[in-house]
Amino acid sequence: MHVTMIGSHLCPDTIDAMNKLLAAGAEISFKDILSCHADLKEYLKLRDTSPVYAEIRGTDMLGVPCFICDDGTVTLNIEDVLKK
Repeated sequence: MHVTMIGSHLCPDTIDAMNKLLAAGAEISFKDILSCHADLKEYLKLRDTSPVYAEIRGTDMLGVPCFICDDGTVTLNIEDVLKK
């Protein structure tokens, strides 16, 4: 399984999810929104346009970690990714 994960190494939820994915043997492409301007811009575009973020837009919630699966599925739920 390969997954693109968007988050921050400073976020405990991101670290927890990354550990779960690694334990499941996933191959992870990590995009750190706090250390890479290009990753942040890509994330903001996703956050502004994806229906996954409908309930988060306009709040003070950041919405990470975010997972993009090889089949194009975008989710904020680690359990959805682990089921694949």
